[in-house]
Amino acid sequence: MSVEKTYNLEDRTFEFARDCRILVKELKNTISNIEDGKQLIRSSGSVGANYIEGNEKLGIKDLKFRFKISRKEAKESEYWIKLLRDLNENQSEQIQNLIIEARELRNILSTIINKLE
Repeated sequence: MSVEKTYNLEDRTFEFARDCRILVKELKNTISNIEDGKQLIRSSGSVGANYIEGNEKLGIKDLKFRFKISRKEAKESEYWIKLLRDLNENQSEQIQNLIIEARELRNILSTIINKLE
């Protein structure tokens, strides 16, 4: 996981999804880790995918819609990360960094959405 913040949001959402996958790969193979990890992989990837789709907008309405989905997926990612945190104490620093990043991405997307409205 990178220590220095990336300011290009497309790159930053990619790094978030990548870092979530690295976390899931390192977890013990328990049923809850596998299932929660699958959910995290989906939602974290969707943050960036919807951001990219929004940037290829078909109009302002589509842009806002995609960014709102991206924000929703960042919030969902935070939920799955918290579940993994509570069941995997040995990964606490890595997990805490991902929680912070999910919140920051959500806040950035909220700011962008508010400026579009």
